[in-house]
Amino acid sequence: MKKTLPRPEDIRKVILDGDAEKAERLARLSLDADSSPLRALEPFIAAIRQAGDLFEEGEFFLPQLLMASKAMKAALGVIFPESGGEVSGMQRGMVVAGTVQGDIHEIGKNLVCALFAANGFRVIDLGGDVPLDQFVQKTRELKPDLLALSALLTTTMINQRNLIEKLKASGLRDRVRVMVGGAPVTADWAKSIGADGYAPDAARAVDEALRILGQNRA
Repeated sequence: MKKTLPRPEDIRKVILDGDAEKAERLARLSLDADSSPLRALEPFIAAIRQAGDLFEEGEFFLPQLLMASKAMKAALGVIFPESGGEVSGMQRGMVVAGTVQGDIHEIGKNLVCALFAANGFRVIDLGGDVPLDQFVQKTRELKPDLLALSALLTTTMINQRNLIEKLKASGLRDRVRVMVGGAPVTADWAKSIGADGYAPDAARAVDEALRILGQNRA
């Protein structure tokens, strides 16, 4: 006998509560009740989008959004085990994100990834201190629409420029848009290194990404 899908309100609650364990359990129940991973995913996407909306409205704070993102990743690891738990909106396009080589800071980047996912992007988060060659490899392998490069130190932001130069040398620069951000990064810096865009903070990163990609929020 076919099992019943979990209620969307129950899924929304575990995501907004940031309960990764319960999110995994509901994801398994969703798969057991329906053979389509994409259908099972829909209420989880709606929940993480709500988390992003609450953050933008000032009703959610950074720790809550990051916990919601963690719960979302746990659910995705069940629904799409081959993805390794990547954050996936699967609508707007693919973003490969990471903090550049030499820089281990990830909180701001994690927040940007959560907001991208909440607004319908598929997000592959490479983490912190990402070697430049790994960005190049993933660009060649995954063909993302956007690279989101974070740097929190003045000594490492130079690697944003170095990566763009590597993309040019590899013949990949024209195939992907590049957005940069981080505490020491400015619009003038982004322009000087040939980046396609710059966001001064996580809250404005989504709008900038949509502008770069020629999309509207609606």
